[in-house]
Amino acid sequence: MLYPILTRTRKLYDLGGVWSFKLGNHDPKSGPLLGDLMVVPTSFNDVVVDKDKRQYIGDFWYEREVTVPMLSKNEELVLRFGSVTHEARVYVNGVELASHKGGFTPFECLIPEEYYATNQTLTISVCANNILDYTTLPVGHYSEEVAEDGTLKRVVKENFDFFNYAGIHRPVKLYTRPKNYISNILILAHLSEDLSQAELTIDVETSMPADVRIVILDESKSEVAILENGRALLKHPRLWEVLDSYLYTAHVETYVNDNLVDCYDEEFGIRSLKVDKGQFLLNHKPVYFKGFGKHEDTYINGRGLNEAANLMDLNLLKEIGANSFRTSHYPYSEEMMRLADRMGILVIDEVPAVGLFQQFTVTLNPLTGDKMATWELMKTHEAHEQVIKELIDRDKNHPSVVMWVVANEPASNEPGAREYFTPLIELMKTNDPSHRPVTLVNIKSAGLDDQVTDLLDVICLNRYYGWYDNHGDLKKAEIALRKELSLWQEKYPDKPIIITEYGADTVPGYHTMWDIPYTEEYQCDYYAMNHRVFDELPNLVGEQVWNFADFETNVLIIRVKGNHKGLFSRNREPKQVVRDFAKRWKAIPNYNYKEK
Repeated sequence: MLYPILTRTRKLYDLGGVWSFKLGNHDPKSGPLLGDLMVVPTSFNDVVVDKDKRQYIGDFWYEREVTVPMLSKNEELVLRFGSVTHEARVYVNGVELASHKGGFTPFECLIPEEYYATNQTLTISVCANNILDYTTLPVGHYSEEVAEDGTLKRVVKENFDFFNYAGIHRPVKLYTRPKNYISNILILAHLSEDLSQAELTIDVETSMPADVRIVILDESKSEVAILENGRALLKHPRLWEVLDSYLYTAHVETYVNDNLVDCYDEEFGIRSLKVDKGQFLLNHKPVYFKGFGKHEDTYINGRGLNEAANLMDLNLLKEIGANSFRTSHYPYSEEMMRLADRMGILVIDEVPAVGLFQQFTVTLNPLTGDKMATWELMKTHEAHEQVIKELIDRDKNHPSVVMWVVANEPASNEPGAREYFTPLIELMKTNDPSHRPVTLVNIKSAGLDDQVTDLLDVICLNRYYGWYDNHGDLKKAEIALRKELSLWQEKYPDKPIIITEYGADTVPGYHTMWDIPYTEEYQCDYYAMNHRVFDELPNLVGEQVWNFADFETNVLIIRVKGNHKGLFSRNREPKQVVRDFAKRWKAIPNYNYKEK
């Protein structure tokens, strides 16, 4: 599915703005939706203000009327959603046209011509649902209870430590395209060993037979290659590098009888990836990942798209010397991925497979005495296959995407884990034509007993020594961290290791003379301890802080208005430790920091 853009053959209309909104039931055939107002895109939870509405679980509705643009007989009309969390049914003029499960990937539907042949307006109704259970990703424990007034109350206990924001989170677009249209573009760039030339292969899919013509443009929009039979050799290409991006454009046109039918521009970067001898190589150079786990989380918008916040976040990331982020714990917006391409940011791209742990607690210490039954309880395999296919199809051409994550912190040490993950890891590897490395983010309770690490290209570890383990005792934490990381390197000497989470909750303005958790001083000392250990291991090739910024969570005794592990507050004000990170990361080169 192509990202919606305006071209000579395609018109594009943004349906963002104020929609009618209602929690509960609605019949789209019964007349206009009478209820509240809601902005699209955004999370509904923080906008509604009312506590019960904020925590609502179940169906909720959006509706608006749209004026139909004039179309020629050779055009068709498409309605596209960047994402609806977590499930959607789409109606036009009261008739269901599309449905989609999964709250973080796009979907679209063709609007039949008879719907607008005699009418100038369309009524678009969306029934969304935010229930999570043992069949969905992310995972939640779903139950129902009867309230005092006799009404049914739906309850979701999330198997993850972030707020279950819901709504139409990303842009809604109405666009026209030719009936004979370009439906997909796959771009592969194979670099020669000396990086002096790139063999380009571009596969174009169309809805009907057509002649395909492809021209490669550089950043100045000058023509640098014409493809013949979908192939071209580009000599001395400008490579896409860390924090030094360069994007070419594949300008694709289709013709029937020498008449232009459709055209589309797809940007791409040229770079090589390889994992070898405990190092992660980009353009044959060992990379050191400096960066963050993040969340799509801002005031008022919740998880809704906020492009100003996206750009500010990446500007802050670059300002302190970072070069990467992980899309924890779900695919981020297409707009964010396009920004990362343009700014040279490395992205570790993750599917929303979080919560695959029956005994999950937010302190990351499993409950004791319970049966280890994760892989008996979870019925997520079908959803897992779907999100893998949809994510790779969406992000396959992004040069910023350098690795896929099959799951975050699953119970990968429990019986059945290997049987569950083996086909999914294989699916990730075979579905990606570029064969990017694949990883799984390991939780400490799984540790070295993990059953799937040998199937992975890179070891990714979430570790909180000095916080959830050895809380407040950094001396013991340092000893324990050094011991475990040494064991990982000894067991897997040819696999790179990235610390994908480490952090300590910190309240801005809370100070002390002693090592007391939650103070800004403790956060500084905590990271200094971790970094001493990281620098000792030759195969440790990256450090991604948890988290970039404080973020909203559910109400818990250890969560005072959210998770405060951010280097920045939720409104992006820096904490004291930011200066320490800027000093460290600016001194660490993007390449060759731990070259053997």
